Amino acid sequence: MSAYAGVRIVDFSQGVAGPMAAMLLGDFAAEVVKVEPPEGDRRKDRPGYLAFNRNKQVLTLDLETPAGLAAARELIAGADVAIFDAAPGQLEALGLDAATLTAAHPALIHAWMPPYGTTGRWSQLPPHHSLLTGLTATAFKQGAYADQPVHLVLPVLWYAQAVMGASAIGAALYERGRSGRGQGVVVSGLHGTAEASGASRIQAAPPLPRGIPPGANPRYRLYQCEDGQWFFLGTLFTNFYRKAFETLGFGDAFEAFEIDMVAARDLLMEIFATRPRDEWLELLQANDVPCGPVGSREAWFAGEVVREGGMRLSFDHPELGEVAMPAPPARLSATPAEVRALPQRVAQPPAWSPRALGPAKAGPTAPLAGVRVLNLGTVIAGAYAGTLLANLGAEVVKIESRDADPFRSDGHQFLHYNRGVRGLGLDLKQPAARALFLDLVRDADVVIDNYRLGVRARLGIDYPALRAANPRIISCSVNAYGDTGPRAARPGFDPLLQSEGGMMAGQGGNDDPILYTIAVNDVATAGVVAASVIAALNARDRTGEGQEILTSLMAQSLLFQIGEVTTYPGRPPNDLGGLDCIGVSALHRFYACADGWIGLVCERPDEVRALGRTLGLDLGDPAEALAAPRDGDLAAALDAAFLARPREPTLDALLAAGVAAAPAIRGAEALQSDWLWENDFFQHWEHGRLGPVQGIRSFFDFSRTPSGYRHPTPELGEHSRELLAEFGISPERIEALFAAGAVFEPERTLTPAQ
Repeated sequence: MSAYAGVRIVDFSQGVAGPMAAMLLGDFAAEVVKVEPPEGDRRKDRPGYLAFNRNKQVLTLDLETPAGLAAARELIAGADVAIFDAAPGQLEALGLDAATLTAAHPALIHAWMPPYGTTGRWSQLPPHHSLLTGLTATAFKQGAYADQPVHLVLPVLWYAQAVMGASAIGAALYERGRSGRGQGVVVSGLHGTAEASGASRIQAAPPLPRGIPPGANPRYRLYQCEDGQWFFLGTLFTNFYRKAFETLGFGDAFEAFEIDMVAARDLLMEIFATRPRDEWLELLQANDVPCGPVGSREAWFAGEVVREGGMRLSFDHPELGEVAMPAPPARLSATPAEVRALPQRVAQPPAWSPRALGPAKAGPTAPLAGVRVLNLGTVIAGAYAGTLLANLGAEVVKIESRDADPFRSDGHQFLHYNRGVRGLGLDLKQPAARALFLDLVRDADVVIDNYRLGVRARLGIDYPALRAANPRIISCSVNAYGDTGPRAARPGFDPLLQSEGGMMAGQGGNDDPILYTIAVNDVATAGVVAASVIAALNARDRTGEGQEILTSLMAQSLLFQIGEVTTYPGRPPNDLGGLDCIGVSALHRFYACADGWIGLVCERPDEVRALGRTLGLDLGDPAEALAAPRDGDLAAALDAAFLARPREPTLDALLAAGVAAAPAIRGAEALQSDWLWENDFFQHWEHGRLGPVQGIRSFFDFSRTPSGYRHPTPELGEHSRELLAEFGISPERIEALFAAGAVFEPERTLTPAQ
């Protein structure tokens, strides 16, 4: 029995985020009925539609008619979950809002996933990912050479929203198993932005500088070789960076080059330009130096590595022929996910009987209250997964050795990726510490790690050892390339999968490859770990047994391109970026006004005509205007027209005319954005040593069991004594562990704030 077998979901959403959230639940055997209007999903002709709506029955209902609305309400009465993505106010007008439906059906999980926010002027915009990136400063966060926003060709924020949606729905189902009651759940595009692109801002520290397309740090950067081919050097940690210099014959001078980043960059650029890429990759990888070639997403998805990992699935479509799409992104040992079929159109809804309401029980105060997580994860993918679970109310313990998480610093990013957890200092190389860890496992629910393959077994804490200590334990392990094949033991980092997985080439288009400033595969993996752990918790409620979860950065290199890699003969091409990509066409791009930037999207002839009237321009034939390139004559005319106008009055006029447009703001503007504050995007909090911090408030909202943070980011080993006491370790044993150095408290000064 899979994790969500027997769960009924009616999915009224369209596009990317809502359907993909339902997809992730449907992969775990939830029965999903997708309800579409007579004209169909707005992205029905995109290849990703087939993946987002796999395992679903697709039903056409016109909710603007009494009969269609009545049929929808009948479906909802028999459902466990209803998913919507309408703009604010639309559900209330139909009587399909959370308050109305949960009052009528107290066991229902009502999940609202609007593309922007839940209130305010910009939340009424038609759904366009580029406008969301502009409104949240994500477009200005992306590395660039010019002082301008950058259009992302991957809908990263909506992909993150989808994974957060699946996590929130799963958490609400888990909580319902305790309280017997449903509730309203909100996961907006802003929540997706918070997960993918959010960060903490230490008030006393300077902001981080904007990056550049190849990467600003010589140890973590793209390099071009003699044959014109590119690769990414992923030596984030000093031990790997030193290995690279030793491999190149400059080991004796490493300390000097480590300090002088400009000299190191120039040296590495010069050296790597002397030989073909394959020679460099063979030499570096033979010496355990993390690196990866730049390739296309098409070659990656069709290649041997993805096939060996079991990540490519094929289905026969009666009209399109063979359709290939990525497999589910995580493997659960006892209740695996499965793709059973492509979307199946049905003429009639299933005959779901109304859900019976069980007796009300005293429920927890947060969706995952009472869940204990031991997190051995580091850097972003492993550590951040714990933060997401903590935001849902789990009690998460960050376990570090004296060497600490190698990502640990007083920087903005570390604070964001590790907030909400408490810190335990534990030296697992000591037998007493390993024995203690297994004792903690006996009273825990989840263990997370992102060790390299084989490390868990060497430490004596692999899944068989954890299961022997606690049959109900859920163990989730992450690595770079999966657990099979010749690459499984390799070290890996997010950009290596960006590189080989085709993200960099796609963003670069016909120009040089471009590093995504968002750590796409890392944040994706953290989200998938959280969603998978929650699925396993729901499964454990049915079976009483724990299980092992395995996932990888490689799996997420496909999940966060699922709409772009899903393929069939003659599929339409993906959008390509370019150097400092401004957009995909003249009518879907960013423009500079006299006092700031805006994002503009026109998709229909009437919008083209409205744009021309507003700007006083003759835009010619609307069909030709819609096909005009991002840097041609039409774009130049629009560029001049916008540059002569102030931003706010121009936006007022465009919106009044029915043209989709929004400001593209910078990071400093985002911190003060009235709209973001109105949508509760930020909150102020206090770090005990670093002082005031402005950070993300939450990744989800629940009407009855609020989510949110309860703890600031911990110092190394900050809570060791109190945590051991809470786990019932005797005072005598605690003192003995401290005396032996198996457990420790804060004793070192972190790096200066940066």
